[in-house]
Amino acid sequence: MHRHEGPSPGKFIAGITAAVALAVTAAGVLVARYDDRPPWGTDIAYEGGFVQASRIRGYDVDGSRTKALLAGECALMQQQGMGGDRAVHDPAAWVAGCLDGAAGRPSRNQGLIR
Repeated sequence: MHRHEGPSPGKFIAGITAAVALAVTAAGVLVARYDDRPPWGTDIAYEGGFVQASRIRGYDVDGSRTKALLAGECALMQQQGMGGDRAVHDPAAWVAGCLDGAAGRPSRNQGLIR
């Protein structure tokens, strides 16, 4: 049997250096492209609004809060900052999710294929 020693130390260090440089470059491109907003920020915002409205709808005994949400309270909540950090990623998507949750429609982010 022949035992393989692996690459020489010089080749190994060069390969590791190249991999680290590539990873740092890729991370820099992503940070420059998206800044503080994650690439999936629109989905996060939509789901945040959807979940909040669904919870309000679930606890609304007489239906008055649900009607208010559909009549414009979703947009008002977002403007007043009640959407939290998730609404900051995409305010329009947060309002759309809130309206879908208030209306009882299924989330547009459900399923394997969207």
